[in-house]
Amino acid sequence: MDRLKVATVWLGGCAGCHMSFLDLDEFLLELADQIELVYSPVVDMKEYPENVDVCLIEGAVCNEDNLELARKIRARTKVLVAFGDCAVTANVPAIRNQLGLDNAESVLQHAYIEHARHNPGIPKAPGIVPELLARVMPVHEAVEVDYFLPGCPPPASRIKTLMLQVLAGETPKLEGADLKFG
Repeated sequence: MDRLKVATVWLGGCAGCHMSFLDLDEFLLELADQIELVYSPVVDMKEYPENVDVCLIEGAVCNEDNLELARKIRARTKVLVAFGDCAVTANVPAIRNQLGLDNAESVLQHAYIEHARHNPGIPKAPGIVPELLARVMPVHEAVEVDYFLPGCPPPASRIKTLMLQVLAGETPKLEGADLKFG
């Protein structure tokens, strides 16, 4: 039997969801026998591959690079899971939306010019510093999401429950004690 092709992606967020994924401890060894990790911040892959079975996507969609990658992921992935509260609701990265500023340039002006103590200037490096979107979005506002795995970060037990269901070929049911908050 072919191993499940799994990807994990980190967009605009803190990497806490990936840290929680690493908290799977010994279960990671079981996973290693059943999946092929084809893309992740924990492996050195430069291009998101074709024909991915499952992708856990962490973080909000904050900039043009995030949006482009989310679209590529959706086009190349069978099952997309919004992984953690930033992906599900935009959470902390979306605080920028509440500033009442009319566009991304205003946010940069506010942060890097008005409140700069040293070397005021907006960082610009074409091809290196991506353009901010006008507003931060949860993943499902950018692309279709199949499942939502909440938590900030989701506990390892919640991730394990989801992965066991996926590995068993079941449609994930995000319910029960392992998936409740608290």
